[in-house]
Amino acid sequence: MRPHNKKHPHLERLLQKAMPVTLDNSSRVLILSDLHMGNGGRRDEFRRNAELVRAMLGSYYLEEQYSLVLNGDVEELFKFPLESIAQEWGDFYDLFLQFKEHGFFWKTYGNHDSSLIEETEYRLGSSLVEALKFQYGDETIFLFHGHQASELLWETYPIVSRSVVFFLRYIAKPFGIRNFSSAYNSRRKFAIEKSIYEFSNQAKLVSIIGHTHRPLFESLSKVDFLNYRIEELCRAYPEADLEQRTVIKQKIGSLKSELDACYKQGKKIGLRSGLYNTITIPSIFNSGCAIGKRGITALEIEGRKIRLVYWYNGKQSRRFISDRDNRPQELGSTGFFRIVLNEDSLDYVFSRLHLLA
Repeated sequence: MRPHNKKHPHLERLLQKAMPVTLDNSSRVLILSDLHMGNGGRRDEFRRNAELVRAMLGSYYLEEQYSLVLNGDVEELFKFPLESIAQEWGDFYDLFLQFKEHGFFWKTYGNHDSSLIEETEYRLGSSLVEALKFQYGDETIFLFHGHQASELLWETYPIVSRSVVFFLRYIAKPFGIRNFSSAYNSRRKFAIEKSIYEFSNQAKLVSIIGHTHRPLFESLSKVDFLNYRIEELCRAYPEADLEQRTVIKQKIGSLKSELDACYKQGKKIGLRSGLYNTITIPSIFNSGCAIGKRGITALEIEGRKIRLVYWYNGKQSRRFISDRDNRPQELGSTGFFRIVLNEDSLDYVFSRLHLLA
């Protein structure tokens, strides 16, 4: 029997009331978060990638018979009323609901769209929950937006949310002030991730979140993963033949360039590492967001595999380097590309979790 988590009772309560969903070897699930859909105007962050999201959902994931989980902050209700969002992006609601035909569709709510629980006429209301728990054999994968890790925000949310909505709609929006949510605050971001990481390790489960807009795979940020990959290649180099050494040197050069770019960006915004102790335990994953300037990150579960994928417009995005030698694949002739950034076995993830946590 799993021990009660005394250090994070609010997350323990959320886990207990989460909607259970069973996964098996035939399951295919797409997990997206943080679409922040607005009214289609210039301050609507979703507008940038709307066509990409429409194409990947309609022409790839539906055809491949995936189920869909939207993991919070789908509508940007801090800045826009629901009526204007539904009027602009109503066809997406139709698209989301189509995923019920060959699987399931669930939508958790985040801090930016939690007021939907009070909307009796909300079109996706029958699919709206606060959290999900995937049952993978005897293991648990816990899906929730992530803002619940802040106990202060959890307890004061009705008051805080009204103040934030007023500020963003009537002060920040007209004057162009940037959103001050945790997605733009590196210290708060790290604290939330660390809290969920600790809870997941104690509970011996895998948590999948959104909220911080930062993709995590097996608890590793991009910086951490690039460092690990470079180390792997350096260890392989002495045993490689001449041809292999040439390839390894080229890979390390490319990864170092990517790492340097990450460090430069990190210094600008004060971003910290994703490591929370000396041995990283693969207990937390983050799907990132759908409002990236260069593309969209998402998580896929397919049978016994979990993967982090990146979708982008090949006409606009920079050349993206995959750390696992995968190649981008174009979606028909749309100009949109999908690349697998990282992939691993769920059995390995849970084995490592149980051995190290």
